[in-house]
Amino acid sequence: MKLYTYFRSSAAYRVRIALNLKGLAYDAVPVHLVRDGGQHLSDAYLAVNPSGLVPALEDDGITLTQSMAIIEYLDEVHPMVPLLPRDAIGRARVRELAQIIGCDIHPINNLRVLKYLVKQLGHDEQAKTDWYRHWIIEGFRSLEAHLARNPGTGTFCHGDTPTIADCYLVPQVFNAKRFDIAVEAYPTIARINDLCVELPAFKAAHPAHQADAE
Repeated sequence: MKLYTYFRSSAAYRVRIALNLKGLAYDAVPVHLVRDGGQHLSDAYLAVNPSGLVPALEDDGITLTQSMAIIEYLDEVHPMVPLLPRDAIGRARVRELAQIIGCDIHPINNLRVLKYLVKQLGHDEQAKTDWYRHWIIEGFRSLEAHLARNPGTGTFCHGDTPTIADCYLVPQVFNAKRFDIAVEAYPTIARINDLCVELPAFKAAHPAHQADAE
């Protein structure tokens, strides 16, 4: 398998965690999102992923994009160490938690949105930072409430083994800390993150441990 990745991309970070949890070997192909005007916008990379985003996964003659699609594909093709519960309600809840991050927080805080705020809309760096922090805080308030109120929350986001929800949680907490958000204000999120980041699969996926880390 070949994973097109960028060390600080939270979407690529999710997929790295999933691959590691399943013990799957892959070749990492760094795609720098800033250097050379953004290598993800090059003709060579657009031939891999016309969306011009990371990650992209090549496996068995096919190319998949979008982190949720990639992780669910991996879970179906390599069912050992499952990342979704067996029951329908549990699977729906795990997807719900992941999508609070993947749909409500991440899309409006990714690099192309932040660049548009500054270059096209004329906002300064402080306004960009305020925007970023606002949407993480809004999303974490929601996610904390979902985690804290539901008896399905266990050692991890759902139950006592990592799921797709944890693959999404850890990269988003990493981003929150980069922007000096006090994650301790969300005790369930903080507890689960602190547990996850000590596990080998999560440690190996950390941005600082990637070949293209800066």
